[in-house]
Amino acid sequence: MTTMQDLKNHYRFTDDDEELLKAFQPLAAQHQVRFTNEFYDHLYGMPETNAILNNSNRQRLRELNGNWFMSLFGGTYDNHYMNHLARIGHAHVKAGLNVHFVNAAMNRVRHFLLNLIDENYPDRDERRALREATEKILDMNLDVMSSSYREEELKKVFVSRKLESYLIRLTERFTYGLNLVLVLALAGVSISVVILFGWDIINIFRGNVEKGILSALGELLILWMMIELMDNEIKNLKGGKFNILVFIGVIIVAMIREILISTLRHDDLATQAFLAGTLLILGILYYLVSRAQQELGKV
Repeated sequence: MTTMQDLKNHYRFTDDDEELLKAFQPLAAQHQVRFTNEFYDHLYGMPETNAILNNSNRQRLRELNGNWFMSLFGGTYDNHYMNHLARIGHAHVKAGLNVHFVNAAMNRVRHFLLNLIDENYPDRDERRALREATEKILDMNLDVMSSSYREEELKKVFVSRKLESYLIRLTERFTYGLNLVLVLALAGVSISVVILFGWDIINIFRGNVEKGILSALGELLILWMMIELMDNEIKNLKGGKFNILVFIGVIIVAMIREILISTLRHDDLATQAFLAGTLLILGILYYLVSRAQQELGKV
């Protein structure tokens, strides 16, 4: 948790800065009423802040604003002071004041004080040092007040973030389980293909050589498809990337097998020409996707 000392270190706010601001307090007190009047004239001039101020105790707000203004030059900037700023920030959040108007209001305060310094400190070095100290204390005030808005936003999204995170983890596990089921299913199909391949080999030795060889070759192609698909799914389970080329290759192998079966069935020329044309198109597609992946790999 950030302390006031941490804040001072981050903004390089020194003991000399404290003394300069404390010495400036009498002059600030002389102009406190003028500051409050100009500050609230500015706020009432904006419809967004005017709507909020009209629902509040105006005299009470002026007193609180005057106290805050004088606390800038109190000379004591400890954790109690930081907690006080945090309460002011939470009050702004509770009132429904957009953080944009907090920044705009602080800019107004900054201009008032810097002009006051320029008008009353003719010495260049003294004026520069006091301006820097004033800039630092205003920036630290704005930092603490703005943090109240960040805390409020975190409160709003905490439940949704937790729920979203849980749903994402649940979906990821479900997807992982489906991929695991798919791998097991492919393994089961592969075992069936091996059995069919063995049956085709037996048919070859029974004398049905042509049909047995073509069928066995088709089963080998299917087995190759199963191996490629399982390999791709295993890589996916290990966090690898999805490879579309594997699926295009599987379709190509399936088309080759279909051509072999078509030849075995003695299909007409038109059917075989259609299968050959489809295979050619798939081959071109495979080549183009492969080139695209290579180009992306070079980037």
